[in-house]
Amino acid sequence: MNYRKFGNTGAEVSALGFGCMRLPINEDKTIMEEKAIAMIRHAIDSGVNYVDTAYPYHQGTSEIVVGKALKDGYREKVYLADKMPMPKLECADDFEKILDEQLQKLDTDHIDFYLLHALNRERFEEKVKKFNLVEKLEKAKAEGKIRHIGFSFHDDLATFKEIIDFYDGWEFCQIQYNYINTHHQAGTEGLKYAASKGLGVVIMEPLLGGKLANLAPHVAAAFPEGKSHVEYALDWLWDQEEVSLLLSGMTEPEQVAQNLEYASRSSVGMVKEEERAIYAKAKEIFDRASLVDCTKCEYCMPCPFGLNIPVIFASYNKSASHGMGPAKAEYEALEIKADACRACKKCEKVCPQNIKVSEVMPKVTKTFA
Repeated sequence: MNYRKFGNTGAEVSALGFGCMRLPINEDKTIMEEKAIAMIRHAIDSGVNYVDTAYPYHQGTSEIVVGKALKDGYREKVYLADKMPMPKLECADDFEKILDEQLQKLDTDHIDFYLLHALNRERFEEKVKKFNLVEKLEKAKAEGKIRHIGFSFHDDLATFKEIIDFYDGWEFCQIQYNYINTHHQAGTEGLKYAASKGLGVVIMEPLLGGKLANLAPHVAAAFPEGKSHVEYALDWLWDQEEVSLLLSGMTEPEQVAQNLEYASRSSVGMVKEEERAIYAKAKEIFDRASLVDCTKCEYCMPCPFGLNIPVIFASYNKSASHGMGPAKAEYEALEIKADACRACKKCEKVCPQNIKVSEVMPKVTKTFA
């Protein structure tokens, strides 16, 4: 495993971190605990020292399974990252109650890297400022419940910079970033800005919800043979010195093994100059065929009206990237289709990509009519 400096925290973190949002699941959506624990421990045994979870992952059970995975001496081998679920904060006093609940679920006395989850303009104004969350974070740090203070982010670049400049105590941040999202949300400029302030930068969605692992044929054609599409995507990130580590949400043991192999070859400056044009070309082709920026995080689920929103959007995107034939076959197999949307906008309040679901669903219906 290769390790990198994590901003000014003094920590050195593995180039690959284990993201626990996409653990293997049973048909009833519960986590396959034995399999998940084995995967996490194999990654740690192979040098991964950063494990990331969050309160809402897997309907609130990810933290519990991570806690079990870190027993038997594994807790001492890793930096554990967790996040304050901002939608659950209804008053300032909720902060400590939720943090204590998380510590109990994780069965640990401290969280090494603690983030305010998915900050955007509204949460920054209505939660961080209104509830004086910076003071809450500092108090938790003084009490030893957390070790380092950070935030994850989903909004525009201006908001990102404003949040960073708001508080001198930020030690790290987590952003969505990949060779497609260079100008989306924080983007490349935000990455460099955070690093210039001494923050460690964690990358989420390095494969854009799997889209960069399973490229449409015309996008895949931009890349020469010799490396997998996953390796191309991860190498692009590891090439940049401002990237502290990237998180991969791994579902199968084979994915863990492959990512560990890729990480073992990772280094700053690993992308050759002639390869940069390849990534730019692939992005250009990808952007032309992308209809909706869904990453299948499932924060929108469950839908009150039974829609499987990520699957519907995947079929919709496939209509542009792979053609109407395979896309319509997937869509027609769905029991509940886009026209069942009643525009309640519950999903829109929690979507990290700010997708106007109620506006997109009629377009999906029209496309497949």
